[in-house]
Amino acid sequence: MRIINVALLSFGMSGRVFHAPFIAIHPGFKLLGILERSKQESLEFYPDIHIYRSLDEVLNDASVELVVVNTPTNTHYDFTRQALLAGKHVIVEKAFTTTAEEARELHHIAQRQKRMLSVYQNRRWDSDFSTVREIVQKGVLGDITEAEFHFDRYKTALSPKQHKEIPGPGAGLLNDLGPHLIDQAVSLFGMPHSLFADIRIIRPGSQVDDCFTITLFYEDKRVTLKSSLLVKEPIPAYIVHGARGSFIKSRADVQEASLLANVKPSLVYWGTEPESEQGLLHAEANGKIIRERIHSLQGNYYHYYEGIYQALARNIEPPVTARDGINVMEIIEAARISSRSQKLVAVA
Repeated sequence: MRIINVALLSFGMSGRVFHAPFIAIHPGFKLLGILERSKQESLEFYPDIHIYRSLDEVLNDASVELVVVNTPTNTHYDFTRQALLAGKHVIVEKAFTTTAEEARELHHIAQRQKRMLSVYQNRRWDSDFSTVREIVQKGVLGDITEAEFHFDRYKTALSPKQHKEIPGPGAGLLNDLGPHLIDQAVSLFGMPHSLFADIRIIRPGSQVDDCFTITLFYEDKRVTLKSSLLVKEPIPAYIVHGARGSFIKSRADVQEASLLANVKPSLVYWGTEPESEQGLLHAEANGKIIRERIHSLQGNYYHYYEGIYQALARNIEPPVTARDGINVMEIIEAARISSRSQKLVAVA
């Protein structure tokens, strides 16, 4: 089996929780090193890795094939560009970039360099969304007429991470949780022809957007994406209506909580939701009314990295492409224009 050496550009929550554990358990990857400019906290978890002290040190290491850009969003364009030009394959955390133009330029650079470029949209492999996707794709609900996706939290206090709370490129909830919702919707339903958005600031003292509603317009359906940091009581995260019925599902994926507790992922029992969080299907099939709980599929972010490995080992398309990332950025830009103008806006 070909072994691909990987370097992470940071070991904050993203590196420690979402990337390193899955790279470490994949037999085709070797977590070669992590960039920590002054600390070496990653050695507690991965004592055999190399600590890099600068981006140049990572890029000058010829043994590194794959670089994971998991730094703040406003650095994604510059760091990814440098990594691609250094001949590295790159995974970029969401949000891909701060503008659609930056995203398109990175895509072009990757094509010229003949390097793989992928955006880390791990929420496609959440147990809840995987279950929703299966219900929709099986046609159980008939032609979809309407869907509503939520990603809500309750956080009255401002983040101690200044780059998240100071207005500027990459800041705000739309750039933080928005890419998850947008990517899920587009991966399931395709690109809309237009949208309407309302983006607001609702927390006391906040200077960046922390609440948004985006309605995606398709020829035959409407898909509404909502996120807020002031939702105390959990509500269904996925509501999908079709010609033959409805499916309602909570946001119940357990992976993030397990990873934060330093539970190592596996391929067996990992990402299994409690039965109490099963979705509700109410539909008509073969003249009979069905109203029952649906077993949730297993979630596992490992599948993203398995897709990355196959893309590099077999020279095929990664599970999330740069084009997917561009689509998300184009919708985010259209949403900001719509919210400012309070008008329906065509999607690029």
